[in-house]
Amino acid sequence: MAEAHEHETFETADAGASKTYPMQAGSIRKNGFIVIKQRPCKVVDVSTSKTGKHGHAKCHFVAIDIFTGKKYEDLTPSSHNCEVPNVVRQEFTLIAVDEEGYVTLMDDSGNTREDLMLPTGTEEADKLAGNIKDYYADGKEMLVTVLKAMGEEMINQVKVIAEQ
Repeated sequence: MAEAHEHETFETADAGASKTYPMQAGSIRKNGFIVIKQRPCKVVDVSTSKTGKHGHAKCHFVAIDIFTGKKYEDLTPSSHNCEVPNVVRQEFTLIAVDEEGYVTLMDDSGNTREDLMLPTGTEEADKLAGNIKDYYADGKEMLVTVLKAMGEEMINQVKVIAEQ
């Protein structure tokens, strides 16, 4: 009796880069990254408790969402794995800012993109957006750093490289 072979079809093809990777909780340090409640966060404090009667030392993480600035906390046995976001930083030359807040950026290869907006949502992000608008209005040439993690992107730094 011959069985019919089923062929799997894949709807998307990418480089296979995962949004997160596992790391043992005891290996995650301050200023590192961690995923808490499905959000990419930067660790601001880690404390480890002693081994309890059930045999696990616990790591207490205090972390700040890298996009919203919201504070999160998590408690995990130090021997268990936590998800860590793949965080990518990329620098672009800022070419233009339109009235709606969209920016035109150019990478080192000369490729442009116009799909990012000025940062918003937190006091720090609003201040950064204001600085970018002011520098642009003054005709200053600048580099912006775009932080990308878990399918989200945001401008998180600006550096003036030339004044005109």
